[in-house]
Amino acid sequence: MVVTDDIYTKDGTVDINKKPANKKKTGNWKACSFILGNECCERLAYYGMGTNLVNYLQEQLNQGNVAASNNVTNWSGTCYITPLIGAFVADAYLGRYWTIAIFSIIYFFGMTLLTLSSSIPGLKPSCTGDVCHPTQEQIAVFFVALYMIALGTGGIKPCVSSFGADQFDETDEVERKRKSSFFNWFYFSINIGALVASSVLVWIQMNVGWDWGFGIPAVAMAIAVVFFFAGSRTYRLQKPGGSPLTRIAQVIVASFKKLNVKVPADKSLLYEVADNESNIQGSRKLEHTDKLKFFDKAAVETENDHDKESLNPWRLCTVTQVEELKSVIRLLPVWASGIIFATVYSQMNTMFVLQGNTMDQHMGPNFKIPSASLSLFDTLSVIFWAPVYDKIIVPCARKFTGKERGFTTLQRMGIGLVISIFAMITAGILEVVRLQIVRKNNYYDLKSIPMSIFWQVPEYFLVGCAEVFTFVGQIEFFYDQAPDAMRSLSSALSLTTVALGNYLSTLLVTAVTKITTQNGKLGWIPDNLNRGHLDYFFWLLAILSLLNFIVYLWIAKWYTYKKVAGHPE
Repeated sequence: MVVTDDIYTKDGTVDINKKPANKKKTGNWKACSFILGNECCERLAYYGMGTNLVNYLQEQLNQGNVAASNNVTNWSGTCYITPLIGAFVADAYLGRYWTIAIFSIIYFFGMTLLTLSSSIPGLKPSCTGDVCHPTQEQIAVFFVALYMIALGTGGIKPCVSSFGADQFDETDEVERKRKSSFFNWFYFSINIGALVASSVLVWIQMNVGWDWGFGIPAVAMAIAVVFFFAGSRTYRLQKPGGSPLTRIAQVIVASFKKLNVKVPADKSLLYEVADNESNIQGSRKLEHTDKLKFFDKAAVETENDHDKESLNPWRLCTVTQVEELKSVIRLLPVWASGIIFATVYSQMNTMFVLQGNTMDQHMGPNFKIPSASLSLFDTLSVIFWAPVYDKIIVPCARKFTGKERGFTTLQRMGIGLVISIFAMITAGILEVVRLQIVRKNNYYDLKSIPMSIFWQVPEYFLVGCAEVFTFVGQIEFFYDQAPDAMRSLSSALSLTTVALGNYLSTLLVTAVTKITTQNGKLGWIPDNLNRGHLDYFFWLLAILSLLNFIVYLWIAKWYTYKKVAGHPE
C-alpha cells in the first residue's frame, strides 16, 4: 500500500477549491512567483504616484512646503493605518486570498480616478505659466482618489507577505528554511517596482506630464491584479480563524471575572482542548509561558464556567487563546520601537526631496534629474543589500552565532536602527555644508545653488541599508511571532509603525514650524530653505533615533519568543 500522508501539507492549508493543499501542485516558489510579481507591480503603482507626490501638490495644487509635506505624510500614514481593516477582514472572515483580490480592485479604481483627475479637462487644474488654479471640486476629486488608493493598499499590505509565507509548510524542515529567504526576496521585489517608479516614472511626471505619470502606475496596478489571479490554482490558503479581537476580549473579560481565583502551580492543570490541534480554526496550540501571569486566570477551570452543558468562552479560555493575547502584548513594545525609524524613513518623500529641490539637478548640460528620483539610490541600496544579506551576511553570521538565520530577527532590526541614526547625521551634515555655501556666496534667493544633488546619495543609501535590516526583519518577526490565526493582524500592526511614523513626522514638522516661527521668524523649514535651518530638523531626528535605540535594547532583552507546542525551534 502507498503511504499518502506526505502528499498534503500539515499546517492546515487548503487549495483554491478548499481541498487539502497538495505539496507538489501548490505552494513553494511556484506560487510565490505570482505573489512576488503582483507585489512588484503594485509597489510600482504605489511608489509611482507617491514618490513625487509632494511636487504634484506644490505645482498642481499650489501648496507650500509645510502643507505639501504634511499632506504627503498624512496620506502615507493612512496607507499604513488602513491595513488594520484589511487584516481584520482577512483573519476573521474572508481569508488572505479573497481580501487581496477585493481590495486590489478598489485600488485599481482609485488609480484610475487619480489618472482622470490629472488628465481630463474640468478635473485637471488650469494653469497660467507655472501657477495653477485648482478649484475646490478638483481638489476634492484628487483627494477622494488618493484615499481610495489608501483603502486599497490597506487591504493588500497586511495580507500579501503573510500570504507568501503561507506557501511554505512550517512543519516541513526544508520548506521552513525557504520561508526565511522569501521575506528577503519579497522586499527585493518591492524595490524592483520602486526602482522603476523613482527613475522612469518620476522623470515622466516632471518632463512629459502628470497624466502619463499617473496613467502608467494605473496600468501597473491592472497588471498586478492579473498576476495575482493567474496564480490562483497554485496557492495554499489558510482558513480564517474567526474574529481575533473577540478572542482577545474573551481572555481579558474572563481574567477580570476571576480576579480572586488562584492560578495553580502546576500549569498542566490549566484548561486546553484534548485534540492535537487547538480549537481556533487554522491555529496550532501554543505552549504556556510564565510572563503576564495575570491572564492565566482565564484558563483556570471553575464550577461557574459552564452554561448548561457547554463552556462559556467569556469565562473559560484555552491556554492557546491566553497565549495569543500574551503574544500580542509582547509584540507591542517592539512595535512601538519602530515608529521613530518610520519617521526617519518618511523623510525620503518629504524633506529629502525638498532639500534636493534647492540643489543643482543637472546631469551634463541638457539632462536634469528630478529631486524625487534620488530615492532611486535608496532602492538600489535595498536591491544590493537584500541578496548580500541572504547569500553572504547570513552564512557568515551563522558560523559565529550558530543560529539558522545568522541573526535573530530582533538583532537584525537593532542593526537597522543604528544605521538609521547615521542616515540622519549624514543628511544633517549635508545641509550644514549646503547652508555654508549659501551664506558664503549670498545665494539666499537662488532657486538652486551650484552644488550637485548627488551629494544626497549617501543619505539615501544609508536609509536603504537600514531598511534591509529593520523593515525586512520586522516583516519576518511579526509573521513568526504572531499566533497562526492572527498573522494578517500582526502584519498590519507592524505596518502601523509606518503610519504613526508619518503622523509623527507631520506632528514634528507642525510643532517645529509653530515654535520656530514665533516673533516673526522664518523658522527651520520656510518655503525658501536657503533662509531656514533644515539641518536642525535632521539633528532632532538623529537624537530621537539614538534615544529610541537605547530603549529598544532594553525591550529586546526583555522579549520572550513564542513557543509552538511540539515545535521546540
